[in-house]
Amino acid sequence: MSKKLHIAIVDDEPDIRDTLEEYFSLKGYRVTALENAQRMRDLLEESGDGLDLAIVDVSMPGEDGLSLTRHIRETCDLAVIMLTAFGESVDRIVGLEMGADDYVAKPVDLRELEARVRAVLRRARRAASGPSAADDGAAPNVVTMGLCQLDTDSRKLFGGDGAEISITAMEFDLLHAFAGHPNRVLTRDQLLELAHNRDWEPFDRSIDIRIARIRRKIELDPAKPQIIKTVRGAGYMFRTVPD
Repeated sequence: MSKKLHIAIVDDEPDIRDTLEEYFSLKGYRVTALENAQRMRDLLEESGDGLDLAIVDVSMPGEDGLSLTRHIRETCDLAVIMLTAFGESVDRIVGLEMGADDYVAKPVDLRELEARVRAVLRRARRAASGPSAADDGAAPNVVTMGLCQLDTDSRKLFGGDGAEISITAMEFDLLHAFAGHPNRVLTRDQLLELAHNRDWEPFDRSIDIRIARIRRKIELDPAKPQIIKTVRGAGYMFRTVPD
């Protein structure tokens, strides 16, 4: 019998918490419902390795979901989907910058949320199993990106000092796409295709925000990127030889 995937739901509104807990339990997930960020921090300390994904509300009393997501991203590889009120773009953008894997606007469409949960967990499974032979664009095992090294076998990024740099599954998928297509302009649409993320809306800023996060990790000066270049009106290019 296969192990149930374990989801944590962090939301201060009891109705939403109870609805999501009931829905995902009926879908076959193991669900832990928590009313605030501190309870989630406690759960991470107790059994963080047993969690597969967290659904985190942005607006909560005390520590908000943005701060909690940043803590999660700094301490573990747990996938995170954020719930944002009324689809406010500022919340979505900041949430992605904090390292969230995806976002869903309230009021929540349960089927959409379930689809996004499945998509994020698929990416997480690919991260655990490594790249498949069917990936578009075969990248070398180790790719130099400025002073950093991307190991495509272990799906890890290392800095010039050899220390591992934390990246999300989606950030790796984007880096892997660039590594397999060096010195070529890739449109946002192509990047979505190569990173296996057609679940995203093609005209939102998800790609741009994640590339901005990647630049902060691999560029000497993220404000003047030399490794992942913007090609105005076209897309992005991974330069193997910086300007």
